[in-house]
Amino acid sequence: MIKQAIIPLAGLGTRLLPLTSVFPKELLPINGKPGIEYILDECIDAGIKEVIFIISNKKKMIKTYFYNDNFYKKIIKKKKDKRIKEEYKKILKYKKMIKFVYQNQPLGTGDAVLKTKKFIKHNFFLMLLPDDLIIKRNCSKSMIKIHKKYNASVMASMNVKKNNVSRWGIYKLKTKINKNNYLISDVIEKPSIKKAPSNKAVIGRYILPREIFSKLLKQKPGKGGEIHITDAIQTLIQNDKKFIAHNFSGKYLDCGSMSGYIKSTLEIAKS
Repeated sequence: MIKQAIIPLAGLGTRLLPLTSVFPKELLPINGKPGIEYILDECIDAGIKEVIFIISNKKKMIKTYFYNDNFYKKIIKKKKDKRIKEEYKKILKYKKMIKFVYQNQPLGTGDAVLKTKKFIKHNFFLMLLPDDLIIKRNCSKSMIKIHKKYNASVMASMNVKKNNVSRWGIYKLKTKINKNNYLISDVIEKPSIKKAPSNKAVIGRYILPREIFSKLLKQKPGKGGEIHITDAIQTLIQNDKKFIAHNFSGKYLDCGSMSGYIKSTLEIAKS
């Protein structure tokens, strides 16, 4: 069973500057609720019991958000406000399941994953990228079902327009399992339209095997001097590890850019 999730949160959030020069993007409100709470709720609903946040010293405000007990206790005593009590109860529930690790150098998602190695107890774990919100259906929950059925690693997939493939990691498909699931033979990072092997893009939900840590330890930095998770996944696929691309049925929202953040707020307010 998949009971642990990791969430990389150490990124600088440059696409949301100047807001992120003082405030972590994951705490920015989306329809009155911090983005990170949507991700945590997805985890809880999918049966996750422990979540590991990868933060940096510059983003300690995320930890403060969950550890501000004295503030809440004082204000509850003073105000006797039912809504504040409920909010504090919710934060205490989140806090019980969260651990923190630090990634103080921006050395890529692969490096962030490596920081969690000593905490991962099971053969597989879930990773969620917080810029990608998926609403209306729980993507993690449906991926865990696929993992249980096929005992394989699973990655979220979404059909994108052919002229947009160069913005995404794109799957090279090996075999169609059924309408929404495909065995993959490769992941190509931001290919040109001509070189794209499909129009199925990688979205920020992954069920990864524990073996990925040994690959990441040996992996040389790639593009931009960073350790890329995609490179480690490619190595595992080459070693005949089974990876499934899962076309999820929820609605995808990109919260990582200013226009995407505004659109996400409007979309969630509607739903």
